Amino acid sequence: MHLWSGKVVTVILLLALLLGVLYYYNFQSYRLVVSFEQDQIPPEGGSAANTVITSHELHLVAPNNLQYKQPSIVQGRTDVVTVTPWLAPVVWEGTFNPVLLDSIYTQKNITIAATVFAVGKYIMFLKNFLETAEQHFFVGFKVHIYVFTDRPEEVPKVKMAAGRQLMVHSVPSSRRWQEISARRMELIQTLIEEKLQNDVDYIFCLDVDSKFHGRWGTESLGGLVAVIHPGYYRDDRSKFPYERRPASRAYVAPGQGDFYYCGGAFGGLLQEVHLLAKTCRSNFEADAKEGIEAAWQEESHLNRYMWINKPSKVLSPEYLWQDFKSRNPEVHIIRFSGVVKNYAEIRPNV
Repeated sequence: MHLWSGKVVTVILLLALLLGVLYYYNFQSYRLVVSFEQDQIPPEGGSAANTVITSHELHLVAPNNLQYKQPSIVQGRTDVVTVTPWLAPVVWEGTFNPVLLDSIYTQKNITIAATVFAVGKYIMFLKNFLETAEQHFFVGFKVHIYVFTDRPEEVPKVKMAAGRQLMVHSVPSSRRWQEISARRMELIQTLIEEKLQNDVDYIFCLDVDSKFHGRWGTESLGGLVAVIHPGYYRDDRSKFPYERRPASRAYVAPGQGDFYYCGGAFGGLLQEVHLLAKTCRSNFEADAKEGIEAAWQEESHLNRYMWINKPSKVLSPEYLWQDFKSRNPEVHIIRFSGVVKNYAEIRPNV
């Protein structure tokens, strides 16, 4: 009798152990599922749809019956490189069909933001920037332009088309243009977090001392978008003005780097630009605590970031030429350019 009772107890204990193992396994699986779902929870004010589907690039749908020239993979630009080694397109005139692209993105009902900093004497460039943007920058799309300035009363009145808005944000003035440059990443990060995350799909950050000459539109849209600097695109990378001090977080070692990118024009999806701005700001501030200012402030940090985090689309020097330079033969059109200016007149910037 006692032997039978012992066997019953043993069976009961084994069953209890088995149930315990099954419970633990199911509980852990549940925790994993919950943890994964919590990772997908959008930030406050965001939406689950925006968290899961983070790119307008995933599915490009053209309107039915749209007529356009047959594309070719064996004919096209042969005087320039149109794809990077990591297979990101390099956008030149003649490499895209604007009618096709606009028809695709019009259906997506996208909104594009642009930031521009007009601090101190640089306010003198704002009118030309805004007027030419109305003529060439994402014409026909919803555009919100955010002007950061210490002289809000001097922001010019520019007539804007339907669906296009101008917002003015006051910022402190500064004598050193380097300090203004350095704060841009912080202000862009804050703007995205506080104002844009529910209303804007793409954002471009542009220099105010520039103007538009030709189309800048949907061909420029991408995840992370960089513009190749017109002053160095023909040079060996040993001549690029990267930050070369290893102590700086903007450091790019000799023999490293892809292209030299402009700090005066970059952009992409809101999420990508937010991450760029947040990272560059953090690195800049960490450098500052150690008494280091990178060679070209936020442009140096941007170049470091984009060497590690490859841009998904690269815009040719058409997208930020320099007015004092004669146009090289491969540059068929100038879309956006830095204007000629007297630096002695505008610096110090008060």
